[in-house]
Amino acid sequence: MENKTEFKPYVPAEKITPEFTVTSIIMGILLAVIFGAANAYLGLRVGMTVSASIPAAVIAMGVIRVIMKKNSILESNIVQTIGSAGESLAAGAIFTLPALFLWASEGVMEKPGIVEITLIALLGGLLGVFFMVPLRNALIVKEHNVLPYPEGTACAEVMLAGEEGGSSAKTVFAGMGFAAAFKFIIDGIKLVPGEIALKFKGFAGEIGTQIYPAVMSVGYICGPRISSYMFAGGVLSWMVLIPLIVMFGEGIIMYPETERTIGEVFAAEGAGGIWGSYIRYIGAGALAMGGIISLVKSLPLIIRTFRDAVKSINVKGSGSALRTEQDLNMKLVIGAVIVLTLAVWLVPAIPVNLLGAFIIVVFGFFFATVSSRMVGLVGSSNNPVSGMAIATLLIATLILKFTGAEGPDGMAAAIAIGSIICIVSAIAGDTSQDLKTGYLLGSTPRKQQIAEVIGVVAAALAIGGTLYLLDSAWGFGTDQLAAPQATLMKMIIEGVMSAELPWGLVILGALIAVVIEILGIPVLPFAIGVYLPVHLNACIMVGGLVRLVFDKAKFGGDEEKKKSVTNDGILFCSGMIAGEGLIGIALALLAVFGVDKALDLSGMLGLPEVVSNIGSLVVFALIILSLLKFSIWKKRSK
Repeated sequence: MENKTEFKPYVPAEKITPEFTVTSIIMGILLAVIFGAANAYLGLRVGMTVSASIPAAVIAMGVIRVIMKKNSILESNIVQTIGSAGESLAAGAIFTLPALFLWASEGVMEKPGIVEITLIALLGGLLGVFFMVPLRNALIVKEHNVLPYPEGTACAEVMLAGEEGGSSAKTVFAGMGFAAAFKFIIDGIKLVPGEIALKFKGFAGEIGTQIYPAVMSVGYICGPRISSYMFAGGVLSWMVLIPLIVMFGEGIIMYPETERTIGEVFAAEGAGGIWGSYIRYIGAGALAMGGIISLVKSLPLIIRTFRDAVKSINVKGSGSALRTEQDLNMKLVIGAVIVLTLAVWLVPAIPVNLLGAFIIVVFGFFFATVSSRMVGLVGSSNNPVSGMAIATLLIATLILKFTGAEGPDGMAAAIAIGSIICIVSAIAGDTSQDLKTGYLLGSTPRKQQIAEVIGVVAAALAIGGTLYLLDSAWGFGTDQLAAPQATLMKMIIEGVMSAELPWGLVILGALIAVVIEILGIPVLPFAIGVYLPVHLNACIMVGGLVRLVFDKAKFGGDEEKKKSVTNDGILFCSGMIAGEGLIGIALALLAVFGVDKALDLSGMLGLPEVVSNIGSLVVFALIILSLLKFSIWKKRSK
């Protein structure tokens, strides 16, 4: 195995170049807030987030190299390090914290305060960064040729191809601009409906598609396989399970109502009414079982990873004279972890004693180690963070119940504990990817670790306001913001605390997940598809099909052009996700102040449904054409 003295990074250890500058810090903070807010919106909408490292790196290169005329790859790396921390913290927070808003809407408890949300996010994020510091030497350096860290390596490759920084940055910004315009047309002035549905006479099934640029972009980035698994789950729900429920239960009283029958609800609300009361629980069972299966399958690797990482832990900290080997001082890291442990104990939002806080931190370190190793092997998108969060929630809820912390206080405490572990896992995975990028480029680890802390603080300060804004505008658990993971976490806690869940539906979903696993199909994307509306899954599938066309195209045997076209598509789609997310936040702000109704043209136009649907299809076609324009039809310099 190649050891650390033999590896030569792009910028040698003895060379000093601009890295941790005022420019990189300000740009990084802006991107952390932007991509954090955009990913919060996307994750609450479709149950998935996307990495912000590459688009952040491309934007940094575009500004620093092209506009500021500076040639500083390490400065650009600090920007993406800070910026990607915002996306990861948002991903960990939205999987859990919206459950508190859902309980507040049901009158179970009061809404969490912004300070409370900020503190939970901050504690989890900082613990995730500090846990990764002693693991860097074990996972990034010593296993350089063993753990590829796909996203971290890809980000380094993009930055090394710096000659195209300007054109690549234009592609990201173009995606942001196009998506912002399309989103404003669809949800701002509401010129066309954002969803097209096809219903069948005499059959209770329903199929259709949304036409949102960010949702389509998720499909392109995930690729045709993952998109098809999600779409298959949606087809099972909306074309098989809902028709069966209506067919066999037409005269049965609707759960959880006491008066209307299933047939009456279907006649009044369509397939969506059945989805809300039955399919969501089946999907939650499938999601929970999918998370547990992914965790169990990873157990041998988890145990081996933790054992090996702890054995080779770097306790010397920044003792090395080489710039590229200097970590944060280990005394500072240990002191910070102790302070954060006491904070977990003392923060009112997390009603646990000192022993409980210690247990949380031990669990956090364990899952941080696991997360860092897992993303090194299979990438961030396959990291079983939800499985870790489910396992933590089950254990934490049981402990809280047995120690007498029941009711709203116990439920809020369980979510707070689960949130911290979830954020720790997400941030640890992101930090390890960023440190891999820095290792390949020749960054100073200590400066990257400080940059991660800055990104976490910036994103934590923004996430509370973002969640409040989105909840005020549309509410979590609605068609606009399904919040699938948070709804699942809420169901798990309620099930353990009160045992009042419709367990038959949950078990049915879990058994569907088992069958899918036996068939050799990845459970989690299929389970997300079962849970989410089929219209959203179909839009993701369209993006997957566009990617499939790109993957199958020959391009005259020119592999470089094929790779370039695919990467341009990913950059444009990353920009579209950010653009739609930002306009989504802006529209939420307008909705809170009641200005959104003044922009709405749908009532004024009064178009027939057929004409409106044709308009939606035209807009969707324009979205796809814009992707083609900036990828496969893009003019390229030789």
